[in-house]
Amino acid sequence: MSSRSKSPAMPGKPDILNQVVAQRQHVAGRLEAIKHVVAVTSGKGGVGKSALTANLASAFAMSPPGGWGWSVGVLDADIHGPSAAAMLGARNQRVVIQPDGARPAIGVANVRVMSMDLFLGDDDTPVSWKHPGGLAADSFVWRSSLEANVLREFLGDTAWGELDLLLIDMPPGADRFETLARFIPNLSGALVVSLPTQISHQVVRRSIQSARKGGARLLGLVENMAGLVQPAGEQSGAPFLGGGSETFAAGLGIPYLGSVPFDPGLAQTTDAGRPFILSYAHTPTGQAILQLACKLEEALDEIYMQ
Repeated sequence: MSSRSKSPAMPGKPDILNQVVAQRQHVAGRLEAIKHVVAVTSGKGGVGKSALTANLASAFAMSPPGGWGWSVGVLDADIHGPSAAAMLGARNQRVVIQPDGARPAIGVANVRVMSMDLFLGDDDTPVSWKHPGGLAADSFVWRSSLEANVLREFLGDTAWGELDLLLIDMPPGADRFETLARFIPNLSGALVVSLPTQISHQVVRRSIQSARKGGARLLGLVENMAGLVQPAGEQSGAPFLGGGSETFAAGLGIPYLGSVPFDPGLAQTTDAGRPFILSYAHTPTGQAILQLACKLEEALDEIYMQ
């Protein structure tokens, strides 16, 4: 996606190091106009992280009094399982490359979206990597490096413009955060998503340690799918047994930002490309998402004022 010329070498440093430094500087320059950059992570698939990201983005982008009226972007960092464009109603758009960078797609509530999905031809097109043969034919040797390069180009070559908030929807895998942290010097922090199960806590624990190793600030933990909302709007039972996320967060020394109950309508609306919060903010799940957005804003404001 990038057509930049190579930066002049820095005296006394190997050329590859100069390239790394130049890449980081380019990403930092591109993100200067973004007030808050937040990674949404869990380390585990199937926790509803992407749907929660789409709904949070929409909540912040909605006009007051229901929302914040912020300029919001979403970067889908899941190269092999991209979903942000579909969830935000931007999947049929294609990225336009201009001299100042790649223009992100525009989703519902004017949320700007960059995702690998925007570059794929159809539903049956997988993400595949071409290789020159030899050792490179063993994809496990080099694929992670190529994925990291794609993420770097998404960050550095997308013309995001001025944003109040950029949410990065992280892929599964506890080790992915360290790669992201190397690219973003001004990362505000990480929002960690968990399920009310012990297995989820085990995986999330590794993701939290990875984020700490990468030097990231942990903004807090949210428990997703904590309770089941019936069609009448009453919360009853829980789709997952276990719970204890508040105690779990306290034990790890990170803020607990609350829980979001599962509403069957959330899956239906998100699949349709219109996040739940846009039409059902008055429901228990909608209110929980708005409360989460409030707590996240408080955490970000505290960082911004430091």
